[in-house]
Amino acid sequence: MTESPLTGVLKSGEAFTNEELFARGQNVIPGGVNSPVRAFRSVGGTPYFVTKGQGARVFDVEGNSFLDLVQSYGAIIAGHAHPHIIDAIRSAALDGTSFGAPTPREVLLAEEISRRVPSCQKIRMVNSGTEATMSVIRVARGATGRDRILKFAGNYHGHSDGLLVSGGTAMASLGIPASAGVTANAIADTVVAPYNVVPELDETFAAVIVEPCAANMGLVLPAPGFLEGLRAECDRVGALLIFDEVITGFRVGRGGAQQRLGVAPDLTAFGKIIGGGLPVGAFGGRGELMDNLAPLGPVYQAGTLSGNPLATAAGLATLELLDDAAYELIETRADCLAGAFANAFTAVGIDVKVPRFGTLIGLYFGDTTPTDYESACRTNETMYASFFHALLARGVAIAPGAYEVMFPGLAHDDEVLEAIADAAALAAAHVAEAR
Repeated sequence: MTESPLTGVLKSGEAFTNEELFARGQNVIPGGVNSPVRAFRSVGGTPYFVTKGQGARVFDVEGNSFLDLVQSYGAIIAGHAHPHIIDAIRSAALDGTSFGAPTPREVLLAEEISRRVPSCQKIRMVNSGTEATMSVIRVARGATGRDRILKFAGNYHGHSDGLLVSGGTAMASLGIPASAGVTANAIADTVVAPYNVVPELDETFAAVIVEPCAANMGLVLPAPGFLEGLRAECDRVGALLIFDEVITGFRVGRGGAQQRLGVAPDLTAFGKIIGGGLPVGAFGGRGELMDNLAPLGPVYQAGTLSGNPLATAAGLATLELLDDAAYELIETRADCLAGAFANAFTAVGIDVKVPRFGTLIGLYFGDTTPTDYESACRTNETMYASFFHALLARGVAIAPGAYEVMFPGLAHDDEVLEAIADAAALAAAHVAEAR
């Protein structure tokens, strides 16, 4: 059998250049990519096409190696191609990839999530974070009999129509306040409020959905009392409090942000880490709320690939690696990394803020730490783009957009951290010279 060009590029990593693949991609994929930020529009230049990841590194089709702080936007925490996770996926794949029937590991994964997050007595598996947030809102509306939802500016909850307004992340870098194709009716029941301000609700609201620590407008920490105030306000009017922990869940601690911050929501959306790098989502909450889902209740939700045996195998294997010692280690490394970035810019006289929440790190070009979407959008995107390319040229990859965060993990050992710190110092000097 003749080897196809695709097989060749995957095996050798040298069949095409990044520019050639990007040009070919643009002929058959809108923008040449399958998620907008990957197109490098906000930083300029050509995307690197990854053929392989190993630990803290990724490798592109031209054979370049990058120390990776993107880590699949948080879906990877143990490092790329971790042997324990790969072995779990391989073992599951040998038995088949999808059955359209219940499988043991989806029960085991739901049990593990529930053990780690006590507010989630019952769990429903889906295939993405978008599905999780879309479905959990449907449950909230079905359980309360109310229509209105409140979200916060700069919080991104996936690309379902009712939530795709003032969504932070790549929407900000592309200058898109809301998406074309989303009708006025679709967002008529969505109210947008400023982050870190407790809104006044009434009895028409089904739920408030919030990132307990906002990680889609850079990194904006919750102000003291904000989440507690949301909890109290929801209780006052009988609305449900939903935490979107697609990023923070199992990233900032065993029980996610809600354990770390001491505020329990009624419902929670998960994604990323619980799939070990494979497509996954889940949502959970109190038993009586979750029992509104079919087949027990009137709220319909379904998915052919939900609870996929490969994703659940990878998720279980990942969680097995994440004990308290692992989180303590990653947090220590994140603290070192945040300090290295801050020191690099201090040394060259550039104002930056490097907020950290547990194992998450943000980067803002400016002299004030953002507290909401409006202040987050004041970051100097031109300077970020300059730093991005200067880092990439020195073998370190961060997200190609100023409103993402960095994701150090178990693979970012002392040697890796030292190399990143050295590259950051050189890149910061380059930015200073280019001003």
